[in-house]
Amino acid sequence: MSVDTHPVAEIAQVRVARRSARHDLRAIKIVLHRELLRFLYDRTRMISQLVQPILWLLVMGTGLSSLVASGNGVNLKTFIFPGVVAMSVMFTAMFSAASIVWDREFGFLREMLVAPVSRGAIVVGKVLGGAIVATFQGIVLLALAGLAGVPYDPAMLLLLVLVMFIGAFTITAFGVVLAARIKKMQSFFGIMQMAMMPMLFLSGALFPLSGLPSWLGVLTRINPLTYAVDPLRHVVFAHITASPALLHRFNPGVTWFGWQVPPALEVLIVLALGAVLLGAAVLQFKRTD
Repeated sequence: MSVDTHPVAEIAQVRVARRSARHDLRAIKIVLHRELLRFLYDRTRMISQLVQPILWLLVMGTGLSSLVASGNGVNLKTFIFPGVVAMSVMFTAMFSAASIVWDREFGFLREMLVAPVSRGAIVVGKVLGGAIVATFQGIVLLALAGLAGVPYDPAMLLLLVLVMFIGAFTITAFGVVLAARIKKMQSFFGIMQMAMMPMLFLSGALFPLSGLPSWLGVLTRINPLTYAVDPLRHVVFAHITASPALLHRFNPGVTWFGWQVPPALEVLIVLALGAVLLGAAVLQFKRTD
């Protein structure tokens, strides 16, 4: 009987890098950078997402201005301009969140989930990337402010960008929560339309919040998007010259039991909601395979 005297080859050990805060920050940067590149190189997406807001502003705003013209520099185009900006930011943010479903269909999401980084870092990168992309889309629309009778005031534009980013952050986080469990793009867009269209029409983006029936007033007050649109309108109308009566008619604000909600509080509400939705998205992704 012979004995095999050949040495046994040692098996190389494979070590997976430990998760650390440094790796998580790098993951956030990579995911965010990927979202920006995806948007910048998709010219068709950039142009198509501008068509609908421009139609609302130039076609609908111009066509209906003769019915509700008020003089003194305030017309329907001026009124709906903040709402059109909010609408553009909202839909761009939701489309950015839809990239999660796309990545899941093509297997890229699974590769990210098995990386030695926390899933929360992936979610944060997605949300920040989507918020920046949506804010950039809104900034492009701000170039049309003059067509709506809105002045190009630097302080006003800076405030608008800040409010847009906070709103885009919250909407993107909401979209990520929806996309965390959805596996088909068709399903996501169906749910997105079902969720976002009522929120848009109940936000006061296209009509004043004053003089509404009681049941409609309640729906506008419990709609989170209302608190993203109203600060935008406050910023715009703070730089428009008009009579107090016209300003009250077009910019009545949001009231709770007769108390006027300050725009700063509305922004804080949107920001707090965004933080809650971001936490919910992280929890959803921890259960995603």
